[in-house]
Amino acid sequence: MFSILLIGYSAVARRWEHELFSRLKAAGHRVSVRLSDAAPPAARELDLVLGIEARRFGPSFAAAADPLVATEVSDIALVIDLTGAAGAEAAPVLTLEFAGEPNLSDGIVRLLASGQPAELTVRLDGVAVGCARPMIGDRVWLGRGSNDLLSGAISLLEQSVARFAAGRLLPIDEAPKPARRPVPGLLRSYLPSLTSGLVRRAIRKLRLGRRPFYWQVGYRLLDGPGIAETGRLDGVRFQTLPDDGDRFYADPFAFAHLGHHFVFVEEFPYATGRGVISVAELGADGQFETPRVVLEEPHHLSYPQVFEHDGEIYMIPESSAAKELVLYRAAPFPQRWVRDTVLVAGKEFNDATLLEQGGRFWLFGTQRCGGGSSSDTMAVYSAPSLHGPWTPHAMNPILIDQSAARPGGRFIEQGGKLLLPVQDGSKKYGGGLGLVQLTRLDDDDVVFSQPEAVVPGAAWEHDGIHTLNRAGRLEVIDSSA
Repeated sequence: MFSILLIGYSAVARRWEHELFSRLKAAGHRVSVRLSDAAPPAARELDLVLGIEARRFGPSFAAAADPLVATEVSDIALVIDLTGAAGAEAAPVLTLEFAGEPNLSDGIVRLLASGQPAELTVRLDGVAVGCARPMIGDRVWLGRGSNDLLSGAISLLEQSVARFAAGRLLPIDEAPKPARRPVPGLLRSYLPSLTSGLVRRAIRKLRLGRRPFYWQVGYRLLDGPGIAETGRLDGVRFQTLPDDGDRFYADPFAFAHLGHHFVFVEEFPYATGRGVISVAELGADGQFETPRVVLEEPHHLSYPQVFEHDGEIYMIPESSAAKELVLYRAAPFPQRWVRDTVLVAGKEFNDATLLEQGGRFWLFGTQRCGGGSSSDTMAVYSAPSLHGPWTPHAMNPILIDQSAARPGGRFIEQGGKLLLPVQDGSKKYGGGLGLVQLTRLDDDDVVFSQPEAVVPGAAWEHDGIHTLNRAGRLEVIDSSA
């Protein structure tokens, strides 16, 4: 760990800057603060809107706050300039851009006016060295959307600091950007965005009726290539796993055992508002029986990854609502599951996906740290055995990207390559799926290729899918309705 200097404004700060300071301190760094007397960017309209929304939702990360407290500066290894206006420094300087803008207020306006996905860029002495594409879960209310944006900003700076410390903060390629037009006033962009967003929500509620959200599972039997090989939703048509309207099924995992095919799913009864894990067996007629509940906890469960290891059958479902990741063991399979080991405690770790390679075990998932989306920030853990101890990777967070960070199924071996299905939330949560290749995995780094999108096709009636898994001839997917 080393010494970091944060440069902020003496007139005002924003709440996310205090959170960044605390997170860097918690990581073990020595953090000093220097305050600039320069005038901060005008943000009267931003503060007006955030103040109004705070009456309903509470203060956001973007809300104005007291300035950081200036502290003694000594032996600085890295400067993080939150003003973007500092001059030459004795140490390397990190700066942050919001949608190409040097300050938060103009960046938010740019995002509202363009309707483009959020993008953050970190520069080291002016050279781009990091990029984040956080998932904005709420595109209606400015304060809640800002929480997601600024949580991504904090994670990106944490990632940059970790890579700088390891000597791995390297230049990245930048796509050519169109000429920037002048930024309009915030209210001119915010009010139309708010109105259209509220209308879209009202239409969706009317369409779904009493169901606030709805997912469907598809399945098919194949004798040849599937989605992982073709990258398309074509070929044999998927059948839909039927539900009774009082629940939905999602997150399907296929599993073959003793000549039988099973699908494990999240079952979500609307009456309880809490997911449980259910299983259905494929009959001789090619149809699944009605799923039956096999695992229930006081908290929400989903993403039931089932696998075999050393003669036992295990499951690692998502249980981030309980801030723990638990290994369950079948006793017996498939109808009863017992808690075996807590793998990761005290973390909101989502859709943890297991990989065994070279005698070592790895878990890939998204991790929510104090706010923001649960779908855009990848973390990796490793262990010498399935039962642990599990330790976080030194380069966590591995990436911050709404289209490539959250797993959407188990790893796939294909022609000597390891592919991971990843969820694409650039349009909406559950809006699509991509395939990425794992190109490096060791204690020093984790690297994936850019995602290749799964293309819609006639085999499935919905535009996008959210999960992909296969066992033998059985291929399963799901998507939001």
